[in-house]
This record gives sequence, structure tokens and C-alpha cells, in this order.
Amino acid sequence: MIDGPAIPADRGGRALRAGGGVDRSRTPAELIAIVCGTRDPSPTATDAAHAALARLDGLRGVASATVDELAALPGIGPARAARLAAAFELGRRALAEWPDRRWVIRSPRDVAERLLPEMGVLEREELRVLLLDARNAVIAAPVVYQGNVSAALVRIGELFRDAVRRHAAGLIVVHNHPSGDPLPSPDDLHLTAEAVAAGRLLDIAVLDHLILGHGTWVSLRDRGVAFDRGGAGR
Repeated sequence: MIDGPAIPADRGGRALRAGGGVDRSRTPAELIAIVCGTRDPSPTATDAAHAALARLDGLRGVASATVDELAALPGIGPARAARLAAAFELGRRALAEWPDRRWVIRSPRDVAERLLPEMGVLEREELRVLLLDARNAVIAAPVVYQGNVSAALVRIGELFRDAVRRHAAGLIVVHNHPSGDPLPSPDDLHLTAEAVAAGRLLDIAVLDHLILGHGTWVSLRDRGVAFDRGGAGR
């Protein structure tokens, strides 16, 4: 049996159809209550949502929690946990979608703002390569590696496989630190140096390496690591 105030189920759709709507004036607790199925956030429903936010250290903690962790919260349970997890996953995917027009990289912040909401909450390391054309427009963003990202495990050839096949002019390496701390490790610096050297041999400019944490990020180019010249790093 689940303790705590239960959120009324299966009435949110009727409320929205009736014109209640969801807008930016809603608090995170009210939105959680609506996703979980309440007709209009009542004190009992929002109390359960506030308890979830407090127990998981805020909205970021709720968004990154597993279905089992959400289901264990008072007043949530398995069905509502699945709804919450699905809602947050849809939000992450929407933020990660390329816009209708081509995505042009003008600074490291352009990369971080696009990928941080998705990659910053991953529970294991993932390395992606942003492939760029001559105008720094993103051609593709393949996932190259998942696991422990280090120069010893990531084959440099894998970083450039898609870049060579798609005739990319340059690339940006991006990976996350599940610990939440984006400060570069010695392995990160070694991998970067090997990538830059390989890129020069292949005539594919390596313009930056971004490391993403929990709501924060580091550009190795901005920290003084030597990269090839190009507009994407500035």
C-alpha cells in the first residue's frame, strides 16, 4: 500500500478539454499533478507533488529519476510514475530535435544549450560527435560510444568514421559526466589530443570538446586546449 496523499487519477484530460489548459503560470508541482491525472491541481494533489520535489531535490531530480524511484514516492505509484517518466522523456527528445532550419554552431554555448537537457541527465557516459559542414552547420550527431569514455576504450577511428563517410569539414566532440561534474579528467584531455592529431592527418578540423554535467558544462577550447582554427569554437 502506498502511503501519503493520492493524486486523483484519470481526470486531467477532461480538465484540459474543458479549457483549463496548461501555461507558464503553473508551478512545477501543479504540472506534476496534472501529468499524474488530476482534474485541477487540488491541495492534496499538489502536496504529493511538492513532497516528490522535496524528496528528489527539485525538478531536475524528479526528471532524472527512474520509474521505480518515482513509483516509490508517496501518492505516486507505478501508473503515475510511468506517466511522469514519459512526459520528461518527451521533453528531452523535443529539446534534442533539430530545428526546421539547419542548426549552425557559432559558439560552445550553442552546443551546450541544445544537448545539456538530454545528455546532462544520462546515467552512463555517452560520446557524440557533431559533424559540421564548411559553414559550421550540423550535418549529423551520431552516438559514437556508450560506457566509460577514455582514450583507452574509444577508438579514434570511430570518432571519424561518419565524418569521413559524410565528407564533414569539421567536428565537435561532446560527452557527459554522469557524476554531474564537467571538469575534464586526464583521460578526457588525452582523448582530445589524440582526436586533434588524427583530425589533422585526415584534414577534418576538430574544433572543440564539450563535457556536460548536471546543468553545467565545460568547453575545453575555452579552457585553453589547442584546437584547429574554425568558427565553431568562437
